[in-house]
Amino acid sequence: MIFKDRVDAGKRLAQALRPYAGQDVVVYALPRGGVVIGAEIARALGAPLDLVVVRKVGHPYSPEYAIAAVAEDGDAAVNLREVESIDKDWFEESVRIEQREARRRRDLYTRGRAAIPATDKVAILVDDGLATGLTMFAAVQEVQHYRPVKIVVAVPVAPPRAVQELKEVVDDVVVLHLTRDFRAIGSFYVCFDQVSDEEVIELMKSAPVAQPQGQSP
Repeated sequence: MIFKDRVDAGKRLAQALRPYAGQDVVVYALPRGGVVIGAEIARALGAPLDLVVVRKVGHPYSPEYAIAAVAEDGDAAVNLREVESIDKDWFEESVRIEQREARRRRDLYTRGRAAIPATDKVAILVDDGLATGLTMFAAVQEVQHYRPVKIVVAVPVAPPRAVQELKEVVDDVVVLHLTRDFRAIGSFYVCFDQVSDEEVIELMKSAPVAQPQGQSP
């Protein structure tokens, strides 16, 4: 299965998530690519869209190789084998730096809008694909603080190992294309252009918002 672009993937994923239509749902997208997909899902389900901003921590000698992922609240999903072999002070400082950057990006993308809690709701976490799953694990840890009734991870493409590991910590994982022949996420898309900060800001402006308490949609 090849997706034309993220919009195409988002529309297909929204169809797979139709069983959640009519439920009290909050869609959480991982910027930047996941926001394009999350916007399609939120629109189809009539659900509010929010962000979980996660930043990767690269290995000190190979920055492109992620050894951890850090969410806005500072929770980190880590590759223990790699982290145990590096300087502890360096790692802790790197986590703090990336946490600050995650918070800065949330303010940029949402223009300071308050986060939408998923307390007693279904939280659907969305990205444009999974590789190692580290970033999604960090996102799950952050959303768990809201105490949702259910956490669902939804992605267009992922390898079986990452999906199996996620199934141990969330209630449902929805994947359109599960493949052992996993390469870069972009290899499953015809168009996988980088999503700009400006695109994320515009998508968040036009996304469905949470209804005030006591009001019906």
